[in-house]
Amino acid sequence: MMLSPRCGFTHQSTDTVTFHEGFFAGKVRGFDPDMRCAGTFGCLVLLTVGFTSLYFRFLPSLSIMDFLPSDYKHKLRPKINFDDTLKFGARPSVQTQTYWKAPVIWEGMFDPNLYDQKHIEGRSSVALTVFAVGRYLDAYLNTFLTSAEQHFMLGLPVTYYVFTDLPDKVPKIQLAPRRSLKVIPVLKQSNWQDISMMRMKTISETIESEIRDHSDHVFCFDVDQEFKGRFGSEALGDSVALLHAHFYKLPQERFTYDRNPKSKAFMETGDFYYHAAIFGGLLENVKNLTDTCYLNIMEDKINGVEALWHDESHLNKYFWTYKPSRLLSPEYCWDQTIGDARDINVTRLIWAPKDYERLRTK
Repeated sequence: MMLSPRCGFTHQSTDTVTFHEGFFAGKVRGFDPDMRCAGTFGCLVLLTVGFTSLYFRFLPSLSIMDFLPSDYKHKLRPKINFDDTLKFGARPSVQTQTYWKAPVIWEGMFDPNLYDQKHIEGRSSVALTVFAVGRYLDAYLNTFLTSAEQHFMLGLPVTYYVFTDLPDKVPKIQLAPRRSLKVIPVLKQSNWQDISMMRMKTISETIESEIRDHSDHVFCFDVDQEFKGRFGSEALGDSVALLHAHFYKLPQERFTYDRNPKSKAFMETGDFYYHAAIFGGLLENVKNLTDTCYLNIMEDKINGVEALWHDESHLNKYFWTYKPSRLLSPEYCWDQTIGDARDINVTRLIWAPKDYERLRTK
């Protein structure tokens, strides 16, 4: 008997082969082991050529991101930053950059097509959170959502998260492809101050339970606003703050920071006055912001203190400590009652008419 080094069986004669237990038991008559090995080798060659052809045919459409868990996708997604293309001198009458080199986004500074193309290629996705509690739902939510569908982050996947104590009354909005809406019930609070402050906790919890698996950017909005123009991917950034329309031209001593040393929101000085009607950024950064503000709000509450402008005061303290990487100009949230609008080349979002006396009474 002979041992074939290629196939691992014992050759007894020219027409009989006994297979070892490691392969198959029994005898096959009229079988040439050399032919079997050659055939096996040929099949392997054909399979290799076939798979190689398929691999290179579909390689452009494949990405390692498609096969990773969602937690890893957020960590490995390439950072998109084209701020070196911004034209900081395009708006000489307004401030276009902070002393820590964060851009202040105004119309005329950016190429919208470039930002859209790169964010689409980078598979950016956005979660928009909005609270519509009590009478605010009937007064504002339909206009907010329908106008957002016309102007907010067009071309990107967007999920709206509507927090309300009246989930059955959320209007049915026709959504574009790759855009969805989720209604999240919340408990009715005793007054509007508690609603305003507790939204930080609710947003943080929703980032952890819902948003993390679907979006990498988060934008948080007040509901009493209406989109009027493009609010696009140029607004996306690591940490995004909004300049308050009523304060961006005023001297710092006019800013309404919380001046009470007993409050965690206390500020003696600052950089800008930020509006809490809009804030955003990458998922982890928004979660850190909301967690920090909520803990400070609760510490104030334990100590019997209430910040001057509630969550907005705490937001300003946060951005004083942790500088935002991107500032949105008042074009992104304009109050039409302001007489001097010379700086506002494009109105992207406007304040809706306020009726606090009616909306905030029980």
